Amino acid sequence: MDANVKKQLMLDAVRIRKGVIIGTFNAKSGHPGGSLGIADILAYLYRVEMRVDPADPKAADRDRFVLSKGHAAPALYAALANRGFFPFDDLQTLRHSDSYLQGHPNMNYVPGVDMSTGSLGQGVSAAVGMALAAKRQGHAFRVYTILGDGELGEGQVWEAAMFASAKGLSDLCVIVDNNDLQIDGTVTEVNSPYPIPEKFAAFGFNVIEIDGNDLDQIADAFAQARLCGDKPTAIIAKTVKGKGVSYRENQVGWHGKAPNADEYAIAMAELDAQEQEVG
Repeated sequence: MDANVKKQLMLDAVRIRKGVIIGTFNAKSGHPGGSLGIADILAYLYRVEMRVDPADPKAADRDRFVLSKGHAAPALYAALANRGFFPFDDLQTLRHSDSYLQGHPNMNYVPGVDMSTGSLGQGVSAAVGMALAAKRQGHAFRVYTILGDGELGEGQVWEAAMFASAKGLSDLCVIVDNNDLQIDGTVTEVNSPYPIPEKFAAFGFNVIEIDGNDLDQIADAFAQARLCGDKPTAIIAKTVKGKGVSYRENQVGWHGKAPNADEYAIAMAELDAQEQEVG
């Protein structure tokens, strides 16, 4: 990866994480844990991988993104704001009653949001429908969706996966945020989805396993996904829940807990230091 591109992506990821903390602190609610963990993936998607234009968020030929784990909306909003879809300062209004930035993404109000999500499992089906429409109508856009590993307990995920494979939706890329934690504990304790790669392979997917917080591995995975022939791709991304904020990393208790004033100050100081280190 070009050094300048990587530097920009590292800055993007830190700024997305800062946006997550700013939003959830001002909302006094939200889901910062999983949002922090997917910042690197979103940084790459919106800076390099996807064909999108903040000046024309509804362009017919744009690539589509569906946040199936809709509770990670703070990260999506921060990624969109960082790319100029709307003002970064608006993140301070997250979940306020008069704000367009509600707790889950709403395609009717938020520039750059391609699908309203929230009920776990349904986002993958929406992404599959988009990919099918593109194939049948001869469009060249690609479709990306991020879902949580706990979300794999929803049967609808596997119905959608079976359909995507049967229809040869090679322009579909499913990214599993595999941080091994969900609201009630580890995914193994709650309802184990393992082995995840083997399951997607059995459903006919091209499967790629990566460190989802490593930008070089993220770049390689998306490059491979474009060469997968007639199969949809599943990228199994091992991530750290709460990544970038020391006291939140790998701590299930921070799944849906906003920072108080002291915690906000600590988090922002750590992220400021990371931003300065990148340059």
